[in-house]
Order: sequence, then structure tokens, then C-alpha cells
Amino acid sequence: MRKVVKWIVAILLAAGVVATFVFLYKRQQPQEVRYETFRVERRDIEKRTIVTGKVEPRDEVAIKAQISGIVAELYKEAGQDVKQGEAIAKIKVVPDMSQLSSAESRLRLAQYNLNNVRQVYERDSALYVQKVIAREALETSELSFIKAKEELQAAQDNLSIVKEGVAASAKDYGNTIVRSTISGTILDIPIKVGNSVILSNTFNDGTTIATVADMKDMIFVGKMDETEVGKLREGMPMELIIGALNDRKFEAQLEYISPKGTESNGAMMFEIKGAVTIPDSVNIRSGYSANAEIVLQSHKQVLAVAESTVEINGDSAFVQLLTDTATQQAKKQAVQIGMSDGINIEIIDGLQENDIVRGNPITELQK
Repeated sequence: MRKVVKWIVAILLAAGVVATFVFLYKRQQPQEVRYETFRVERRDIEKRTIVTGKVEPRDEVAIKAQISGIVAELYKEAGQDVKQGEAIAKIKVVPDMSQLSSAESRLRLAQYNLNNVRQVYERDSALYVQKVIAREALETSELSFIKAKEELQAAQDNLSIVKEGVAASAKDYGNTIVRSTISGTILDIPIKVGNSVILSNTFNDGTTIATVADMKDMIFVGKMDETEVGKLREGMPMELIIGALNDRKFEAQLEYISPKGTESNGAMMFEIKGAVTIPDSVNIRSGYSANAEIVLQSHKQVLAVAESTVEINGDSAFVQLLTDTATQQAKKQAVQIGMSDGINIEIIDGLQENDIVRGNPITELQK
């Protein structure tokens, strides 16, 4: 039994020694290295830059109160469409007591004066019929009567304005009804029923009743670093990517480049704006963040190869041009390079179309 055990141990030791020698032998043998290969092809090379910004309406109009008072009614909500001249809110005037007292006193005096002038006019009319007074005297009396009626109407309108903010004879033109000055979408109504508002004048901006904008006339607003802004020109095409719409792309056109920069984190940034083309079927909200891709330079259908295959040494550039596709043997080939898009690079001279160049070794992970 002991002999059997000894033989088994001896066999296992021998097998271990042989396996070790085989492993070491294989490690010492040269391993075949395979490389990535790339074909020289004609393609479009574009140099692009990406600008981060947001989409907003070209014009946002703040609808202001034209009279001081309290919000009595709101006819619209944020998000609703509104037409030019359509009512948004109604303002209830809170009268000033001294002005109210003065207006009431003026009305009483106008009424007393009208009663007095009416009596004089009626008396002069009777005397004129009896040929007691001349026509001129009657006309003077009639004119006084007309003036008294006009003064009474003016006093009534003044009292109505003090109490209600609008004259009774011109309710359709009063300032108590706040109307939209443009057609568009209501972006915000920052007030509520019961809030106090003040009128807009030369000394005060007044209370904003609503903000309205045309949501079909949208622009992209972003900022670009000074190192690239010099390459831009108005009219350049842009491709807008809005993340909130599942990275949907929209066409845009650069229409404004700020002539003055602002400092941000030590760098000078310049504002740019681009007109965005919005299909009728798409609903874009103000403030959506977006990225704008701008083509700074474009070369059409030029010879190009993967940039990772190009070796740059000083002012010279080289690639490993395959001489044998089976063994992947290659020679060092000098090339003249042009524009790069970050992935592919233009080959001006040194290679032909359909040439194959060698790239990086293929690792086990790549296999």
C-alpha cells in the first residue's frame, strides 16, 4: 500500500515539474502582435465647437398696470395663449379720500350751477318770445346753459375716475382692464387676486401683471470663449440639441455676436445669439438648456484617416503604412496633414485612397 502511495506522489511531482517547464518555455517564445488597421478614405472633415446656453423667446413683454389699486379679477393663467388687446386682469381702484371729497364737492357745485343757469335760460327764453330781450341776450344765456351741462358731465366723470378708475362715458377705454399688448403665450402671472398694484410712470416701473412672449420666435443664447469667438461670423449655420426633448436637433442660424466680452472665471466670454427654427408640432418652453454645435471650418470629400494612427514629431508627421496585410508588416511613411475633427485627420500628401495604415496593438481585452 505504501509503495502505491509513493508512486502516486512521484507521478504528481513529475507532472508538476513538466508543466512548469512547459509554461516557462511558452513564456519565452515570441508572441504574435496584432494591430488595428485603418483604410484611407475620402470623407468630410468638419471642425466644430459646442456652445452651452439656453433657448428663450426673442422678446418677452412685461404687461404693466396703468393704474394703482387692487387686483379684482384674473382672466388668464400662465401657459394660456392670448391675443393682442385681450383682457388679462381687472384692477379695482382704492380712492383717495381727499380726492374723493374734492370730486364730490365739485359735482355738487356743478349741479347747483346748472340748476341756476337753467332757470335763467328758461326765463330768458320766455322773455325773448315776448320780445322783451334781444336775440344776443338769449344766445348768451343759452351758451352759459351749455357750459353748465358740460361742467356737470366733467364733474361726474371726475368722480367716476376717482372712485372706479374710469369715466362712466369712456368705460371701453379705461385703465382698470389690463390688456395684452401683443399676441403670444403667457409665461408668468406674478400677481394674485387681492394683491395691490401701482401704476407705471416715469418714476416707477409699475407692477408687472403678466409676461407674454411669442413662443414660435425663439432664439438660442449662449457664451463663447475669446479663443474661438474670432472664428465666428453672422449667418453661420448652427445645430441645436435640446436635452429636455430627448436630444432632439433643430436648425439655427447665428445672428448676433456681442462686441463686448464679460469676465467669467478669469476668461473673457462673449454672448452669441442664434435664430432657431421651431416646427409647429414642437412645444418648446422658455429656459430649456441647449447645446449649439457650430461648424467653424469644413473640408468636403478629402483623404482622411484615423487621427490615432498619426505620429507627430516636431513639425513632421508619420504613419505606419502596411506593406503586407497578412503579416501586418509596415513601413514608416511621412505624411502632410491638414484639418482634424478630433477623430479623423485630413491627409494632404503622402498617402493614396484605400491605403491601409497600422494603428495601436490589439490587447486581449479588445479581442
